[in-house]
Amino acid sequence: MNIQLNDMPSTAIYHLMTQTVIPRPIAWVLSKNSDDSLNLAPFSYFNAVCSDPPLCMLSMGKKPNGTTKDTVANLIDEAYCVVHIAHAQQADIVTATAASLNYGESEIKDNQIKLIDHADWPLQRIEDCPIAYLCKVHSTQQIGNAPQQIIFVEAIELYVDDDAVNQSNNRIEIDALKINPLARLGASQYANLGGVFTKARPA
Repeated sequence: MNIQLNDMPSTAIYHLMTQTVIPRPIAWVLSKNSDDSLNLAPFSYFNAVCSDPPLCMLSMGKKPNGTTKDTVANLIDEAYCVVHIAHAQQADIVTATAASLNYGESEIKDNQIKLIDHADWPLQRIEDCPIAYLCKVHSTQQIGNAPQQIIFVEAIELYVDDDAVNQSNNRIEIDALKINPLARLGASQYANLGGVFTKARPA
């Protein structure tokens, strides 16, 4: 089946792209609202894009009512966030934090999520998340006709659960199965790591 995307509305293209660019990692982003409450939201238009400096890209559309998403407003104003990688058992709570709330209404409080302090960082992190990137905004850009907000965040520090870390030959190795990250598919589908295999690196 060949599908001509230039003949389709953007909503239909979105549903096709999110069902075919799979699996996608989920950035579970903690940021601070202007009233000092906390905002937590998942985004699957997300990935690592640079290692010098270490940058991740977040791509965010509008709320269903057409207004700016809270995370976008927060990162433009505050410039700090924590990007978590949730484990598969957190699928229900990650989904719950995707709900549109009034500004200042905290997903943290509504879902009884436990946070933990992180030394010398203005934001806490989620206690039960195996991976957390402590980030500050590097740059922002708007693209597309909607438009879509692109935010590049620079990772200043990385937290990884000790149980998933191995050190061998002066190199840190992360056990993906012990992380068991939650991945996004299309529609209401998610995935975990059903299996991991290793292949020789290309020459």
